[in-house]
Amino acid sequence: MGATAFQITSLLLGFIGLVFVIVSTLSTAWKMSTFHATLITSTRTYDGLWRTCAFTSLGTMQCTFYWSLLALNPYVQACRALMIISIILGVLGTLMALFGLKCTNIGATDETKKGKIALSGGLVYVFAGVCCLVPISWYAFNVTQDFYNPIYAGTRYELGSALYIGWAGASLLILGGSFLCCSCKRNPKGYKYSAPKSGQRIYTKSETSQSKAYV
Repeated sequence: MGATAFQITSLLLGFIGLVFVIVSTLSTAWKMSTFHATLITSTRTYDGLWRTCAFTSLGTMQCTFYWSLLALNPYVQACRALMIISIILGVLGTLMALFGLKCTNIGATDETKKGKIALSGGLVYVFAGVCCLVPISWYAFNVTQDFYNPIYAGTRYELGSALYIGWAGASLLILGGSFLCCSCKRNPKGYKYSAPKSGQRIYTKSETSQSKAYV
């Protein structure tokens, strides 16, 4: 696989990961109420970062947004912020990776500059994946901790599908960013010397000193 095809593959991985992160952020299925040790199975509740929804066995759905920011748990507010930062970094990384592709003429045309832009885009992709991985894992930890807590008196929840989508998106962002960074090879430093013109002779230091001795 050539360097250009490798960069395009990295860009596609990062872009797909960004789409997964957006879907996970907007989803209401971060956690869902469990039927374990309960007699009421006609209604199931799904909670997300922005709203909660109740589904009945008849197919009806009712959703309510979290209108009060201060009423939310602090970790939910932190998860919101980190997911938004991940999306912003993902969009920025996509633009930088697009400008840094060897097959595009957008922005800089110098190969060294394009390599630096592509490298920066890969690093931004990795940071975006980490910013998504942290809240997803943190949220899953809290849900699991409440589920297995014997003295927890509230509604017990299980991991929702949005968490798995978020994990997949974070992995693709990190993978695409790593591949993009690996595709950028640093050019060895050196100096280029122009060839001498015809009819001219380049004298070394020893030759010039000898010629001066015969004068």
